[in-house]
Amino acid sequence: MSPLADAFIRHFGEMGSRWGINRTVGQIYALLYVSGRPLPADEIAEALGFSRSNVSMGLKELQSWRLVKLQHLSGDRREHFSTPEDIWQIVRILAEERRRREIDPTLSVLRDLLLMKPGNEDERAIQGRLQEMHDLIELLTRWSEDVQRLETQQLTQLLRLGGGIIRLLDLKNSLPLLGSKRRPPRRAPAAREADEEDLAEDFSEDRSEAEP
Repeated sequence: MSPLADAFIRHFGEMGSRWGINRTVGQIYALLYVSGRPLPADEIAEALGFSRSNVSMGLKELQSWRLVKLQHLSGDRREHFSTPEDIWQIVRILAEERRRREIDPTLSVLRDLLLMKPGNEDERAIQGRLQEMHDLIELLTRWSEDVQRLETQQLTQLLRLGGGIIRLLDLKNSLPLLGSKRRPPRRAPAAREADEEDLAEDFSEDRSEAEP
């Protein structure tokens, strides 16, 4: 194993515990990610110095996350494993799985608690706070689902906008004000009718004065 690959794999294993996975799973995934070909379990165990049982459990965990693919190669009876080639696909899978495992159960519990009848003012106040949390999580979830449906090129363009999104929102919010400067505000129908009557009276008076 090259020093470059070894450094990446070791770092990925250390970061794994912070992301909710153990070091073994993190290093297995990192090895498969940088490998130029699908690897069987025995080669993974040999490369990382892990036991076959640890590798087997790690691969099952990664399969449950849909982060590795099982493959059968021609002329080899062993099962081989690889990661998705598209980095954006990996990000989408991670987002979907974390939502399914973490966000959806939380939303379900919040909905159940909000449907309960509060027994006193304290519980009513608690439900108010829970409603705020529910609404925010649901809003972020809907936004995430919309982003997930974007093509990779569209998603890349969206991310590259960066602070431009803020400027775009500022421009959007300023458009009504700009429009109000260009044309006068609409008057109520009664006021317009009164103006039309006054104009008609003035026109009649001007005509009568002009007649000999």
